[in-house]
Amino acid sequence: MKEAWLYEKLDGGRVRCHLCAHRCKIADGETGICGVRQNRQGVLYSLVYARPISQAVDPIEKKPLFHFYPGTTSYSVATVGCNFRCRFCQNADISQMPRDQGRIVGRHVPPEDIVEDALATGCRSISYTYTEPTVFFEYTRDIAVLARQAGLANNYVTNGYMTAEMLETFFPYLDAANVDLKAFRDEFYRQQCGARLQPVLDSLRLMKQQGIWVEVTTLVIPGLNDDPGELRDLAGFIAQELGVETPWHVSRFHPMYKMLDRGSTPVQTLERAWAIGKEAGLRYVYVGNVLGAPEEHTYCWNCGKRIIARFGFSVRERHVRDGKCEYCGAAIDGVGL
Repeated sequence: MKEAWLYEKLDGGRVRCHLCAHRCKIADGETGICGVRQNRQGVLYSLVYARPISQAVDPIEKKPLFHFYPGTTSYSVATVGCNFRCRFCQNADISQMPRDQGRIVGRHVPPEDIVEDALATGCRSISYTYTEPTVFFEYTRDIAVLARQAGLANNYVTNGYMTAEMLETFFPYLDAANVDLKAFRDEFYRQQCGARLQPVLDSLRLMKQQGIWVEVTTLVIPGLNDDPGELRDLAGFIAQELGVETPWHVSRFHPMYKMLDRGSTPVQTLERAWAIGKEAGLRYVYVGNVLGAPEEHTYCWNCGKRIIARFGFSVRERHVRDGKCEYCGAAIDGVGL
């Protein structure tokens, strides 16, 4: 247990957390929405500091980050807890554990051990992933500082609901982020996630301003966020506010957790979303969760040739050298290409 960062003390022993956009007011003995930050006699504590529930070596493409040291491995770490309650969560067994089971579990692993393991396993970066890394921010930042000193990059796989204060505190240790832009309607966020849209848009803009490499993922759910008009609005936001160089991953939904009332996303719907992204001017649009789809490859935005061939999470072929297309010489956007 460690005293949390980014909170203020209020009257009556309450505190207000400023880590995420919920900005929870927390009474003595209670936790915030995330379930892993607790007020104890007017002091806010992280209940998951140095208590990961999951550690693994993953391809960076699994995050998915396709333009951030492609073909490398990333050391993935997560604790329990999340500040969203998405009905379709694919990792609900750990992200929702404090809420659904009233438990917080994990073994003690100090930050230096995470960095040592990442180096020993030959990883190029450390990914804070599986659950929402914002809720174990103090742990991620302490790891990230040591990782940077050791020559490792740091990335978040996140719902983007952190505050500007959090991103400014983390700066400049966060190198990349894959942000879930789950929909482009506030109603979806309120009904399906227990959150709001605007803070996610604000975080995306700030990350780009800070120079963080950003990729965006949208899980396309039949009947909820697959309307072509909404997808056009979402793709337009990426192109106009984040830049046409920002990769957009449109991923296939499968029934999970509390959303078992609809089938998997038709591939045709994902192909339509891909086309919408390209029509918006995005240079790189990918279809996810469809093994072998031609849209999982990277194509040069200038000459159109395939420059990174993928199958699932593995890179099979590369025609990028020093960040440039080997066919036409165009600069390919990203980090470590």
